[in-house]
Amino acid sequence: MAPRPVRHRANEPWPRPRKRLGQHFLNDPQILGDIADALAPEPHDTVVEIGPGRGSLTELLAGRAGRIVAVELDTALAARLRAVYAGDPRITVHERDVLEAPLAEFAGTADFLVAGNVPYYITTPILFHALRSPRARRAVFLVQREVADRVIAPPGSDAYGALSANVQALATATLVRGVPAGAFTPAPKVASALIRVEPRSDPLVTDAEQGDFAEFVIAAFGMRRKQMRRVLRTMRGLTPAAAERALAAAGVPPDVRPEVLGPAELATLWRALAG
Repeated sequence: MAPRPVRHRANEPWPRPRKRLGQHFLNDPQILGDIADALAPEPHDTVVEIGPGRGSLTELLAGRAGRIVAVELDTALAARLRAVYAGDPRITVHERDVLEAPLAEFAGTADFLVAGNVPYYITTPILFHALRSPRARRAVFLVQREVADRVIAPPGSDAYGALSANVQALATATLVRGVPAGAFTPAPKVASALIRVEPRSDPLVTDAEQGDFAEFVIAAFGMRRKQMRRVLRTMRGLTPAAAERALAAAGVPPDVRPEVLGPAELATLWRALAG
C-alpha cells in the first residue's frame, strides 16, 4: 500500500532548522528589504528564489514581482510553503535540488531574476550553476562573507583567485552589504554578505568555452605563487620555448604569477594555448 502524502496547513508551525542542510533562516526585516531592493523586481518579472526556507523573502518579493518560483530541497519546508501559498497562483514551489536543472527551466523563461540565501556548503556550485546560459538578468545572493570577498576581489589582491576570475569573466559582481550572524536563526559561526551579480554585455568566454576555461583557471591558480613560464610548462607539458611563445602571443610577461592576471588576460592566454 502506497504511503499517504504528508499534508500541511497554512497555520502550522514551521519545521525546525536542519543542520545537515546548512539551514540558517534570515529574519532581519532590514536585510530582507535590502535583498529585494538590490534585486529590484518589476511587476512583470519572474524571480527564481533558491532556498526560500520559511518564506520571509518570498513574501516580500511577492509584493513586487509578477511570479515567484521557489526551489526548496527540504521536503517539510516545501510542503509548508505550498500550504501557505496554495491560494496564490503567482507563487510556485518546487521540492527539488536547484542544481538538477538550469535556472531558466525553473523560471520557464529566459528572462528572469534570481535571489537566494545560499547554503554555505554548496555556495560555489550554485554560483557556477547560476552563470550557465541563459543567465539571470540580475541575481542577488546571500553568501558567506569570505566567498563574497573572493567573488569581487581585484587581480593582485589576497582574496583574488580562481573563483574571482571565473565569475568576473562572465559577470559583474558587487558587494551590496555585510550581514551579521545575529540576523539569522540559528546564527551561523561566520559573517555573511549580499552580492549582486549581473551578466557582462561582453563575456570573455562563450558558453561552449566556459567549462574548459574554468578548468584552466583552476589549474593555474593551483600554482598561484609560481611564475607563468613554470605554470604553463607544468600544466601543459610545454618546452621552455613553447611556453615563452604562448605567453608572448598573449602579451603576458613570463615572470608574472597567476594571481596578478585579470580575467581578460587569462582568457587571452587560454586561447593562445588552444591555438
